[in-house]
Amino acid sequence: MAELQLRLPIGPLQALHWGRPGDTPVLALHGWLDNAASFVPIAPHLAGIELVAIDLPGHGRSAHLPVGTCYTYEIAVHHVLDAADTLGWARFSLLGHSMGAGLASLVAAACPERIERLVCIEALGGLADDEANTAQRMRESIAASRSLRSKALRVFPDPEPAIRARVAANQLTEASARLLVERGIRRVPGGWEWSSDQRLTVPTFLRQTQAQIEATVAGITCPTAVVFAEPAQPYLPDAVRHRFVECLGDGRLHVLDGGHHLHMEQPGEVAACIAGFLRGED
Repeated sequence: MAELQLRLPIGPLQALHWGRPGDTPVLALHGWLDNAASFVPIAPHLAGIELVAIDLPGHGRSAHLPVGTCYTYEIAVHHVLDAADTLGWARFSLLGHSMGAGLASLVAAACPERIERLVCIEALGGLADDEANTAQRMRESIAASRSLRSKALRVFPDPEPAIRARVAANQLTEASARLLVERGIRRVPGGWEWSSDQRLTVPTFLRQTQAQIEATVAGITCPTAVVFAEPAQPYLPDAVRHRFVECLGDGRLHVLDGGHHLHMEQPGEVAACIAGFLRGED
């Protein structure tokens, strides 16, 4: 494993790198408020793959977006493509978890000429919302965004309280939580604070409807593997996530008993579902 820095127009993106040039190129995208360490447990199980896991902007050790710029999926698609361009990858595969899987879905649908294969863990397409909630969602987003101006980050005396918070919030083992936290905090006077951009906690201003997400997923033309944990997350009920999978033109589904971060907690089982697929051996 090696640390890698990618120089993007918005600033430096930090990444972790495994494998060798000439292996199958795969760009890994982590979940919301996670970072590249999300893929540390599974990387050793992905032989023959050049895996680059980036800290998305505002996460981990990467640059934050400039003041006045919003974190949207549209701009995130460009960040993914910029990262691939910096790596010199004209065509590549995507491995995404949770928010990263939603983002990977959008890249695959919007830029089919760039994406060889797609693996989505614990999400596909995105999270839908009913159009009747549009105005209320806008109000909540604007209110939360403006309140950040007077909100100070909590300072931890040492990393342990942050690790315990991640264990409790995500039902993670201490080892998995430690990986994410140690890459997601920074030293400040008096202790440690989260390095992620507070603007990431603002509710999304607009969400797609279910019909739009289904159309997006139907627009994915590359071979796609989806891995879901059982039981399903409350915000993505089993019937909905299966409906999204059914929209894929060339898809295959794996359902494993486990939690939301199953790629960290059960890396061998998840890798058994996706490693050969990413190498094109299916």
